[in-house]
Amino acid sequence: MVQSRIPHLSRRERQIMDVLFRRGRATAAEVHADLPNAPSYSAVRATLRILEEKGQVRHEQDGPRYVFLPTVKRDAAKKSALRHLMDTFFEGSASNVMAALMELSPRDLDEAELERLRRLIDEARRRKE
Repeated sequence: MVQSRIPHLSRRERQIMDVLFRRGRATAAEVHADLPNAPSYSAVRATLRILEEKGQVRHEQDGPRYVFLPTVKRDAAKKSALRHLMDTFFEGSASNVMAALMELSPRDLDEAELERLRRLIDEARRRKE
């Protein structure tokens, strides 16, 4: 099941989703072990339940334990997070986001990356016409 609309996630929920995306599937204990500055084990389990209610994860029974899996594709989650960031801090403007990224790391953009950006801009212009 892949959802098209991804609800806003808290920082801890995003961290848990990152663990699940990285592992593909994990028990609550495995998620707990992988979290930076992990809260209590029961807090991790409670957050996993919340993520299930939000439709972001599901669980499967594996003997006596639950194994959790993401229900959204990582690309969809990335786009949703980026849209939230863009709307919150950049007035919904993709060009403002791109400008901020380029100002942050102009030296990180080698010729190949600049060429890729040019091709993406050209493609966006063609799709707009």
